[in-house]
Amino acid sequence: MEILSSYNLIIEVSLIIIISFIFNGISKKTSVPAVLMLIILGVGLQYALEYFTTDKLNFLPILEVLGIVGLIMIVLEAALELELKREKLIPILKSMAIALIGLVSSAWVAALILYNFIPEMSMQSAWLYATPLSILSSAIIIPSVGLLNVDKKEFHIYESTFSDIMGIMMFYFLIGKLNPTEDSGVVGFTGNILLTIVISLIASYAIILIFQRIKSQAKLFLLIAVLLLLYALGKKMHLSSLIIILIFGLVIANMKVFFSGKLAKYLEFKKAHQIYHELHIITLETAFVVRTFFFVIFGLTIAITSLFNLNVALISLSIIASIYIIRFMLLRIFVGSDILPQLFIAPRGLITVLLFYAIPAEAQVATFEPGILLFVIIGTSLIMTGAMIFDKRRSSKATQIASSNAVGNVKWEAPTIESSNI
Repeated sequence: MEILSSYNLIIEVSLIIIISFIFNGISKKTSVPAVLMLIILGVGLQYALEYFTTDKLNFLPILEVLGIVGLIMIVLEAALELELKREKLIPILKSMAIALIGLVSSAWVAALILYNFIPEMSMQSAWLYATPLSILSSAIIIPSVGLLNVDKKEFHIYESTFSDIMGIMMFYFLIGKLNPTEDSGVVGFTGNILLTIVISLIASYAIILIFQRIKSQAKLFLLIAVLLLLYALGKKMHLSSLIIILIFGLVIANMKVFFSGKLAKYLEFKKAHQIYHELHIITLETAFVVRTFFFVIFGLTIAITSLFNLNVALISLSIIASIYIIRFMLLRIFVGSDILPQLFIAPRGLITVLLFYAIPAEAQVATFEPGILLFVIIGTSLIMTGAMIFDKRRSSKATQIASSNAVGNVKWEAPTIESSNI
């Protein structure tokens, strides 16, 4: 049976997108992450392919490309929703601190667990394996927190975006440590970030000024192509490329902030705002499609039997427990007592998978079970699901009590008769 023939591929791709759209609807009603359903769909397709064909298909190159494009779209999507206002400075800095401390602390504890429980694991390799497991998944969080109140929703968008960016930077910093000749140290790393920020700002201003003058209607995919090119060139130059995407999104979403004073005369606000509006829609749609196929293909590539390995379960549960203990302490310090459901919204996902496959050959450990990766992703997603369902029920119950109290407090008053009406 020709499963991968042209027309069959069109049918399969179309059905996956339709099913993903249905999953999104189910997710909004049940709070079960659509990503989890997509992974399960991928696992089901894996067994279907094994039944219908004997050919071994290599999906890993497709997974890597989808992961990179998905990462760019998700970070851009998040950046386009962030407003830079004076009153938001404290929440932004607080989110950044929680993301950074949580990332480093979780990676350190996970590295100790991996180092002590996996044979042949060096501490350097343990840090490389632990870092992807310590990064929050904005691909799962951003679509899942839409029903939370504004402050909590913004906190999760800021935190997960910072976690993605800082996690990737930390991962490649650790890779640099593998080769002492290429390791530039902390000073070189800091200089790299500052250089990236400067290039990002120059590129962002240039793109907006050029694109507002382009009269052609077909320019949005040209803009996305330019951003993808900048990201890839930045990677070739060993820059922190994700910062380029983040800063561009922040600049175009907050044009009046960046084009203030003398710069305001160069901005054609109506045209630039139209570009922002259309880019926001196309980014949202593209992120949805890329996220769909990334997690379905991830489901196609994983070995589900590794979940039933006792050693895998013990290591994974230890890592998951450490994630929430660290998160509890950080939220109590920085946020206070109102930490639900934020405490349990800490899923791992797209970045975790993408960086796992980017671990260099010289740092890979044959005794590491990929099932740990899958266990942590599924475990943290299920915990988030339970927390979101509980919060939804709690909110609806509070609303019902408030409305019943409001009805109970309404007093009946007898109508008064005006003398003029007699």
